[in-house]
Amino acid sequence: MSEAKHGIREKFIEAANRKKILAHKCSKCSQLMLETVMFCEKCGASKFEDVELDGKGTVVTYTIQAVAPEGFEDAGSYAWVVFKINRTQLRASGFLPGVKTPKDLPIGAKVEVTGFDPKHGLLLKQD
Repeated sequence: MSEAKHGIREKFIEAANRKKILAHKCSKCSQLMLETVMFCEKCGASKFEDVELDGKGTVVTYTIQAVAPEGFEDAGSYAWVVFKINRTQLRASGFLPGVKTPKDLPIGAKVEVTGFDPKHGLLLKQD
């Protein structure tokens, strides 16, 4: 992993542990994107400034893992959630433990980032 990539990952984790989402804002056209983007989706520029977004959002879709796969037994049942970040058009995904059935997590439910786990990634809880 390049040093620049490692730095971005570390910044993302630090932001998540402060209940935030690290994003990029294009220095040329001000387009807002997730930090994983290397070139602006709007103008193609490659210079960005880091922006921390509120780690809250609304569930747009998810997948429930009712039986945890090997290596994830500690998680029990969980949902891998895609959520729209409040006050943006950006979507992020994260790990939400304790979801067993769709009634546990209706589309449109509010979620928020609670931190980062090296094994599970971005951790969420229902708001």
